[in-house]
Amino acid sequence: MTTTSESAQQHTPSGLARLLPGAPVAEAVLAETAAAAARLRNRGITPSLATILVGDDDASAGYIAIKQRQAAALGFASPHVHLPATATQAELHQAIARFNSDPAVHGLLVQYPVPGNLDYDAALQTIDPDKDVDGMHPLNMGRLAVGLPGPLPCTPAGIEALLAYYEIPVAGREVVILGRGATLGRPLAMLLAQKRPTANAAVTVVHTGVPDWARYTRRADILVAAAGVPGIVQPEHVKPGAVVIGAGVRYEGRRLLPDVDEACAEVAGAITPRVGGVGPTTVAMLFRNAVRAAERASQ
Repeated sequence: MTTTSESAQQHTPSGLARLLPGAPVAEAVLAETAAAAARLRNRGITPSLATILVGDDDASAGYIAIKQRQAAALGFASPHVHLPATATQAELHQAIARFNSDPAVHGLLVQYPVPGNLDYDAALQTIDPDKDVDGMHPLNMGRLAVGLPGPLPCTPAGIEALLAYYEIPVAGREVVILGRGATLGRPLAMLLAQKRPTANAAVTVVHTGVPDWARYTRRADILVAAAGVPGIVQPEHVKPGAVVIGAGVRYEGRRLLPDVDEACAEVAGAITPRVGGVGPTTVAMLFRNAVRAAERASQ
């Protein structure tokens, strides 16, 4: 962990921004999660994260495999249901209902995306809010909006953890989020505006529907790119010395295309790497939500 908050604003000797990799942040969160899981097992409770995959998308199957390997490393149970691509909405809801009613299951997620004949949002709303490890159930989003405790959306929570890990001041600073999506931009704005030491920022949400969106990004002390538009953030859109968090990506096949152009490292004071930035923290937060759900269920 860094020793001074000012270091986040300093360039490296090469003139490039200081990198903010997500792996050390994820390792710290997962270490805390493993310790919490061990305490539960000592009481005879095995934390459990259940997953549902619909169809045969290779990337989705790969993400499930990553979660299952991480579950095993943490001492979690990881029950899994794989439905065919021809599954109906009712069959998906039935699989969710079985996990909802199983007291041995503490967390549940449906891997996104689902086949086009299914309504992912409708399925999400049938998940028990207490088992919603993605933090995206409408009830949990409402809890976030009013500042009540509950599972947090994983990528926004991972970004907050990354800023805290690298001791980047957030309170009182201008944070601009480029992107208004329901899974990232909007919940991150609510999270970073809350009154607590790792947040309490002046937050602006702007999006590509605003013709002069760069007018907002250029004034940001902390800029979060969450538009899902490859290369949308160029050096001229960044305030010199700003912290730049690249959270938005798009995939072309297996090729990852980030929102933030790599040349932004020549202007920013600190920046997440194009690969291995926010991603590792997102997975870590998923398991943190799951172990906290197990703790709540055991009380």
